[in-house]
Amino acid sequence: MSSIFIGELAGTATLLYLGNGVVANVLLKNTKGNNTGLLAIAACWAFAVTMGIFVSTYFGSSAAHLNPIVTIAGCVKSGDWALFPTFIGGQLVGAMVGQLLVWIHYKPHYDITEDAGAIKASFCTDPAIPNTLFNFISEAFASALAIVALGTFSSVEHGLGPFLVGILVWAVGLGLGGTTGYAINPARDLGPRIMHAILPIPNKGSSDWSYAWIPVLGPAAGAVLGAFILTLN
Repeated sequence: MSSIFIGELAGTATLLYLGNGVVANVLLKNTKGNNTGLLAIAACWAFAVTMGIFVSTYFGSSAAHLNPIVTIAGCVKSGDWALFPTFIGGQLVGAMVGQLLVWIHYKPHYDITEDAGAIKASFCTDPAIPNTLFNFISEAFASALAIVALGTFSSVEHGLGPFLVGILVWAVGLGLGGTTGYAINPARDLGPRIMHAILPIPNKGSSDWSYAWIPVLGPAAGAVLGAFILTLN
């Protein structure tokens, strides 16, 4: 297999294991971190991205995208889509593997949690106020901002890159995450949503496929918009 595929798989699995791990810790019944709140979630997702980048790089993906919007933006800017399936495939499979690890890790807590919404939230996102247009805009705008910010990091010393990406995700989570839970990553939402649908979890309820397109296409649209904005400089 391509080292890029393995690197993206390993890095994205790390991202999801830690990222949705903290959501499970905060929301599932009788965990040590129960009800610690958004600050804990946003911080851990930020750290998870940084750790995921290091893991992805170590296992062969020097670009360490971990997110289809980064891949899409890069392909739009360069016009080269040859490696698109490799990156996206690794990210999606990695997200599913990472979510499987979360489920195994917290299985006793999933088994006793009766709140279907809390269970689903530890897998995928949903809107605080369902509104198709504005939910889409929230995901698209936050993703566009992320792409533009990432585009500015090229002028920064290389070794700081993973930490800057973590700070960016932290800022997006705290500043913009209150509407849709800031998926800003189609693989991060779709992979775990698939796992939510197929894993044998008591009281899990619906996987809400009617909403699932928004955290996929919203960030993708934001990636294209962000790539366009970067060409204006």
